[in-house]
Amino acid sequence: MDSTRNSWWRDDEALWTSGAWSIARRGDELAEIRHDGRMLVRAVRAAVRDHGWLTVPASVDAVESAADTLILTLRHEGLGARISSRLTVTAAAHRLTIDWDATNHTDLDTCRVGLVTLHPAASAGSGVTVVHPDDSVDATRFPTAISPHQPIRDIRELRIDGGTGIRFEGDVFEMEDQRNWTDASFKTYSRPLDLPYPYRLPAGERVHQTITITVDAAEHSPDGPPPAPAASVIDLHEQGAFPQIGVEASTAPAPVAPSRLGDFRVVELDLTTPTWAAALARAGDDGIPLDVRLITDGTAAPLREAARAMSGYEVVRLTAFDSVLHVSDGPTVAALRAAIAGTGVDAAILAGARSHFTELNREQQRIPRDVDGIAVTTTPLFHTADTEQLIESLPMQRLIARQSVDIAAGPPVHIGPVALRPRFNNVATSPEPRPTRADLSEGYGAQFTGADDARQRADGLAAWLVASAAALAVPGVATISWFETSGARGLAGTPAEHAMTALLGLGAHDAALLTGDSPDGLIWAIGSRSEGADVVLAANVGRQTRRFSVRVHGSRSRDSGGAGAGVGVTTIDVELAGGEWTLLTGTGAAD
Repeated sequence: MDSTRNSWWRDDEALWTSGAWSIARRGDELAEIRHDGRMLVRAVRAAVRDHGWLTVPASVDAVESAADTLILTLRHEGLGARISSRLTVTAAAHRLTIDWDATNHTDLDTCRVGLVTLHPAASAGSGVTVVHPDDSVDATRFPTAISPHQPIRDIRELRIDGGTGIRFEGDVFEMEDQRNWTDASFKTYSRPLDLPYPYRLPAGERVHQTITITVDAAEHSPDGPPPAPAASVIDLHEQGAFPQIGVEASTAPAPVAPSRLGDFRVVELDLTTPTWAAALARAGDDGIPLDVRLITDGTAAPLREAARAMSGYEVVRLTAFDSVLHVSDGPTVAALRAAIAGTGVDAAILAGARSHFTELNREQQRIPRDVDGIAVTTTPLFHTADTEQLIESLPMQRLIARQSVDIAAGPPVHIGPVALRPRFNNVATSPEPRPTRADLSEGYGAQFTGADDARQRADGLAAWLVASAAALAVPGVATISWFETSGARGLAGTPAEHAMTALLGLGAHDAALLTGDSPDGLIWAIGSRSEGADVVLAANVGRQTRRFSVRVHGSRSRDSGGAGAGVGVTTIDVELAGGEWTLLTGTGAAD
């Protein structure tokens, strides 16, 4: 078997403990910082970004561990950077200090060099007192809805309800809501974004920052009741129509075999490059309806030419994005409508964001609402490539799906294409690579501007795909699409292709959606109801084997024990190993 099929969980995690403190060391990251078992901080990491916000790779050269001290010797090299540092953790009874002392060895144009702290997504709604650098104090809360902009600025110290204090030294810090990118965290980082970037860090410059975490002994008494375990039950209710399921056209170099996978084919055509006509033809060769996304600089002639070319295909949805803003603003939508007038293209006109939910959230006032739907996508591995992040993104996907529906306020939402890694860098500060040929011998789009990932072929991605569908399929979401048909970012020949086929089977025959929340973000289920039959897909994306129950409401079958009527509820008991998914059948819809 290809070794990449199982390249899923890391094998270098090490647990460090000192008294009541514990830290899961994952490479250069200090993860799940706990006191008496309670997670206070999701992670702390020394971050180095290049001039285009790309993350400079970090290596751990040495680890020194003692009873109350952990020291990591780090090296950040690549993308023009060369920084050496020591990350020192010192533990006392109710205080943990994280000190980073770094030396830059070459002139570096950077967007960020410093410590970042990730607060758990579970902090949403918690009260926090903010101490500013001038010693003034404000009381606020972690946002519940995903905040489009920095919810807290000018931070010296955070005093979080429940007895946790976090003090930041070495720079002025601020916070952003990383749930915008489906990270399960709020991030406190230094160098406020209203300062110019990129900026020059000269050779020989030192960066020294310290984070001190304190706990109130009374608030964190180990004698308190342990947290209740999450219930292992998923309740599915009928809520609207099952969404259509799509796949993006392959952006890989030719030749690419035609594919019928999906209810529709997403194809993104960059009208500022020479490959768009060939990319349209490749997608059209698949013989299924097209969801076309146009990237335009606003020039009328290429839009008119694209409209004429699309008239020969079954285009069901059409979205245009400004090539700089990466969203559909008013002038871009107006130019699209003008271009297709009189061409015979009869497609639903969408507006939205092509990069992340972040841009939909931040640019709400710029995106028109007099359209037939709202388009948005997301990428789970934007800030980090860890599998832990991939899994933690799933509950956040559900959150952004619901918030996208709220933002749309009526028109249907179309999510995707979802890819493991970003399909392009929407915050690039210099031009990205582009094709120079009109044919697809070198590929197009994400083949030039995106990143691939070995986990595309991993067994675990199949279960993740089922879970992602369960997370994103909420009332108001009309379509969802993932990945490409084939190639490095494709489904062909992968375990996830089988999961995609099963998802497509759920949506047959005008099925109704059966949806419900995951109790813990690790077990998920999604189902459909059609012609008196219920069909359910269930997945376990955790590491451990799980036994859980799926309760299908509104069914007419007996319960799984076979004794007595289910009174409108069918209970299906499930046992799945970590990273597995299954198809559950045999229930029926209520009369």
